[in-house]
Amino acid sequence: MEIKRYLTRRIIQILVSFFVILTVLFLLFRLAPGDPVSRMIDPSMSPEDAEHLIAQLGLREPIWRQYLVYVKNFFTGDFGYSFHYGRPVLKVIWEKLPNTLLLFTSSIILSALVGIFLGKIAAWNKGKPLDSWMTIGALVTHTVFLPWLALILIWVFAYKLGWFPITGIISEEIWLDPDAGALAKALDVGHHMVLPMATLFCIHFGSYLLIMRSSMLETLKEDYILTARAKGLRESVIRDRHAAPNAALPVVTSVGLSLAFSINGGALTETVFTWPGIGRELVFAVSQNDYPLAQASFLLIALVVLAANLVVDILYAYLDPRIRY
Repeated sequence: MEIKRYLTRRIIQILVSFFVILTVLFLLFRLAPGDPVSRMIDPSMSPEDAEHLIAQLGLREPIWRQYLVYVKNFFTGDFGYSFHYGRPVLKVIWEKLPNTLLLFTSSIILSALVGIFLGKIAAWNKGKPLDSWMTIGALVTHTVFLPWLALILIWVFAYKLGWFPITGIISEEIWLDPDAGALAKALDVGHHMVLPMATLFCIHFGSYLLIMRSSMLETLKEDYILTARAKGLRESVIRDRHAAPNAALPVVTSVGLSLAFSINGGALTETVFTWPGIGRELVFAVSQNDYPLAQASFLLIALVVLAANLVVDILYAYLDPRIRY
């Protein structure tokens, strides 16, 4: 199948899937328990003012009319106002999004690089003690309970040793200091990133190591590896230039999807470390029945995940000439 025809079919599938997600999210938030109106209305408000506020938000309209307005607003780029913040939803999201991308993209890329390298080494030393220890370590870190790991890191390195801040993304004394330069501020953000980044690194790199190891073992059985050995190539050349690039293909899929899902900020990580990102904001919006903010956050996640799937499929065709669509 030609690539253009494949892209057309996949884009249509993405549009249909996204429209279904759009509808399901609308229904889920309307059917969820809780009432955002009671949180927004000040007890000192008169009944007339309270009713006027509810009418302004469109919450007295029939559900089908709310849905039509919801779809129309989405396609015109109007996500409404956050019930809690009283500000446009897009402004709230764009303020938090860079923090999420900074933390999660950095940690996933770093864990992928380390996981690919160690997975390659583990597969090359199959059956040896080095392979066993690497595999056990990867399994332990991959299956550890994330909040528990985060709290242990906070307790040891932030509370007991005092090496890193416990929560947040900046130190007010530095950012409010007019004499503090850009370098000092960047180092301060990096200092706050260490513990949450270490948590995410431990959780992710194990899965990349295991995927790379398994793929590498299969690749080493291929005929072209035997041919490379018959030509007298060095073992390091066979491992790094012939086997590893092809074995890394499944890791590309995993990394691509991990980067896509990182847009939601990993609610648990951001909540534990009080990191001001999309994930923490999403948890808050759901708990407060802030429909516009929660819906926009989920839609952003869905859109990025669908797009990431398409990008990964296209990358496969370029990385592996054997794949045809």
